[in-house]
Amino acid sequence: MKRYILALMLVVLTATQSMAIGIFDDLRYHVRLGYNIGGTAPLGMPATIRTLDKFTLGNNMTVGLDAYKPLTERWGLMAGFHYENKGMRTDARVKNYHMEIRYGDQVIEGMFTGQVVTKVTEWMLTMPIQATYNVSKKVRLKAGPYFSYVMSNDFSGYAYDGYLREGNPTGQKIELGHDDGERGDYDFTDDLRHWQFGVDVGADWYFSKRLGAYADLAWGLSAVFHKEFKTIEQKLYPIYGSVGLMYKL
Repeated sequence: MKRYILALMLVVLTATQSMAIGIFDDLRYHVRLGYNIGGTAPLGMPATIRTLDKFTLGNNMTVGLDAYKPLTERWGLMAGFHYENKGMRTDARVKNYHMEIRYGDQVIEGMFTGQVVTKVTEWMLTMPIQATYNVSKKVRLKAGPYFSYVMSNDFSGYAYDGYLREGNPTGQKIELGHDDGERGDYDFTDDLRHWQFGVDVGADWYFSKRLGAYADLAWGLSAVFHKEFKTIEQKLYPIYGSVGLMYKL
């Protein structure tokens, strides 16, 4: 994946250099309004997560402005700025899942078996830089890297209806209930990265002179947590598709 994104960046930079004198000539602008569908998840379901009982998407609206530069009849470049949210809420059944929770007035760490609710919200400004290929006058394919700065985020939740073995799987057993005051809360917001990058591939389809629809897949290559964060053993990546409408200005 990392080789792929570097190759795409090289293509974009080479094309930009070759067109440096007229790069800002003949620009065409597009406004986008869409919705992100996906999740912040590990690559492959770990054995410690037994079932995903509930999954709810957040307020994942995205709005953006893109500039398109034709290079030839078929090839071109596209770049823009998108303001978007990548959020979700899950309720999963886990077994021997490493956790650090606040229980009453103490913070305890160990292996938890039971239910875990996770809430993720990441409002960000994203800049995609894509090479484009016109399949026809109505259909345009696009691919390239994206870079995001997360301006507001939240990664929190609680563990309930289970027990935590403090320290290790044979440590002291602490029972967790269902209601407030009986659960174990956690908040790992401060451990989230503010910069993210990945690969964005997709297609634009124009069904009139100015109106169209689009579908994209943004696959994060940087984990959402800092490298030093070890409480959640699996690396989590933002993997979201986006669908919506666009308007050519």
